[in-house]
Amino acid sequence: MNRIKVINEPSELVPMLRAVDTKVKREVLKEVTLEWRTAKEVEAKFGEEGADALKFFEKMKLVETRWQSTSGSFPEKAYHTYYTSFHINASWPVYEISDVLAAAMMPEDEFEKLEKQIFKEVGPEGRFAGDIAEKLGITSTMLRSLVKRSVRLDYRGHRIERLKE
Repeated sequence: MNRIKVINEPSELVPMLRAVDTKVKREVLKEVTLEWRTAKEVEAKFGEEGADALKFFEKMKLVETRWQSTSGSFPEKAYHTYYTSFHINASWPVYEISDVLAAAMMPEDEFEKLEKQIFKEVGPEGRFAGDIAEKLGITSTMLRSLVKRSVRLDYRGHRIERLKE
C-alpha cells in the first residue's frame, strides 16, 4: 500500500530533517524501508544508537509496528516505514521557516538545555503551549519545532505533555 505523508505545517519538517541527521539514522531508516526489522536486529547491527533511532522514528510516526514471532520464541515488536513517499507543500513566511530550521539544526547540547526547560515547565500534568512559549520567550513555531524534535514531549491539542516511557 502506498502511503504519502503530506507536510503542510512548517514544524513537521523537523522530524524529517532529524530522521536523517546521522549516518546511523539514515542506515536504520533504509533498513526498515526494505523489510520488517525487530529492535534486537537493529541493535545487533547498529548498536544502541540504532535502537534510539527506532524510538525516535516511532515517536515521529515514521514507522509502523507489528508483533512477529522470531525463531519460535516470544513475539517481538518489529518496525517498518509507514510512508512510501512525502509531499511537501511549502510556502511559509521566512520567520517561521527560520525557526523550524534553527530547531532542526540546533547543536545537541543546546537542544537538550531547552528540552529540559520545556520538560520542567510542562510538569507531570501538561501545560498550555502558549504559556510555555511566553515564559521561555520563544515563538510558538520554535516551541512546536522543539517539541517535534523531542522524544520526551508531545503535543495533545494545544497542550504539551510529557510522554510516558
